Amino acid sequence: MKELDYDKIKEAAKAYNADMTAFLRAMISQVKVDGLGNVMGFMGTGDKIIAIDGHIDTVGIGNRDNWDFDPYKGFEDDQLIGGRGGSDQEGGVASATYAAKMMKDMDLIPEGYKIMVVGSVQEEDCDGMCWQYIYNVDGIKPEFVISTEPTDGGIYRGHRGRMEIRVDVKGVSCHGSAPERGDNAIYKMADIINDVRALNNNGADESTEIRGLVKMLDPKYNPEHYEDARFLGRGTCTVSQIFYTSPSRCAVADSCAISIDRRMTAGETYESCLEEVRNLPAVKKYGDDVKVSMYMYDRPSWTGEVYETEAYFPTWINKESAPHVKALVDAHKALFGDKRIGCEKSMDKREGRPLCDKWTFSTNCVSIQGRYGIPCVGFGPGAESQAHAPNEVTYKQDLSTCAALYVAAVNLYDPSQATGDATEFRASLTGNDIK
Repeated sequence: MKELDYDKIKEAAKAYNADMTAFLRAMISQVKVDGLGNVMGFMGTGDKIIAIDGHIDTVGIGNRDNWDFDPYKGFEDDQLIGGRGGSDQEGGVASATYAAKMMKDMDLIPEGYKIMVVGSVQEEDCDGMCWQYIYNVDGIKPEFVISTEPTDGGIYRGHRGRMEIRVDVKGVSCHGSAPERGDNAIYKMADIINDVRALNNNGADESTEIRGLVKMLDPKYNPEHYEDARFLGRGTCTVSQIFYTSPSRCAVADSCAISIDRRMTAGETYESCLEEVRNLPAVKKYGDDVKVSMYMYDRPSWTGEVYETEAYFPTWINKESAPHVKALVDAHKALFGDKRIGCEKSMDKREGRPLCDKWTFSTNCVSIQGRYGIPCVGFGPGAESQAHAPNEVTYKQDLSTCAALYVAAVNLYDPSQATGDATEFRASLTGNDIK
């Protein structure tokens, strides 16, 4: 292991800050969601791979009236870069790319390794599917992966999983002038939606007919994994979409369906989440007229290729003592100290929070770590709170901070400490024949 000159690493990162800023500005103003495929770049000649991952697709802008500036052209001041994708998550790709360049320029690519920088697509549609393709079709299996998703100055070692649930309800149509002749599917669904809201909002009191998801933080209901659940945070559910069919606007609806975004904490399984919905009072009330299922994802990429997978994204946590996590923590302490850092405009959200923490949302790590057990750790520019929001910004200082940390961390990583037990929690898979 080479002796690292941390001051030189920081100086090199700062020297590239203007270039990284320009690079990110260019991505914000030029990249289109539907225009790219997975991009993989390699630096070094070794047989083993350390990957730095980021996705280059973004969500849409939503209501343009909610933006104070052009989300595609963006803006820049002394501390911020604004524009769709700045935090989520093109800034991470900029930092990763320049980190690889720094490693080459400073002769800091670890012996025996390649550094792989990934710019993936379709993460916003189906997080992790791109890595299912990279793992199974391209046959690439890194030793560990650094995710550049925004971490608001922290080092993240896990996050909740999620799944996409669909509920379909059947009804019988009739003329709207005599609704009693039919069976309104929308009214049935209204009862179910109220129960879904109660499942998310209720407490875990024994007297509550629908016991809320917060129950998994209690050892009474989650004896094996309540401590991990408390680290990750409680599970959640929300109705995200609603659909219906009806012969006309003057007819009773004969079907209705909803999508449920279900976030899963430690101790919850895909089966338990489906059963919770199936056991809701309103679902049971309407019996065979209700179907509860898990979505499949089968949208084609820009190349036209379809990589079908289930809409299930496993929960995962890695140990804080694992060598890949420790490498980032040690690099941060050597470069910047043991507290989160940032520019003036970010510090009010960062101060007092632990350096080593977890994401609230989910990332490509649901496949990398959740499906395949490849150790993951996160450190990326920007903040989760900016993701998918109008007036999205990222912090210019974060770009060079992250680039410097990536360079130091891959050189501090000690593979001899990788004993195969990096995982603290990893949710079970479905057993379906899904690659």
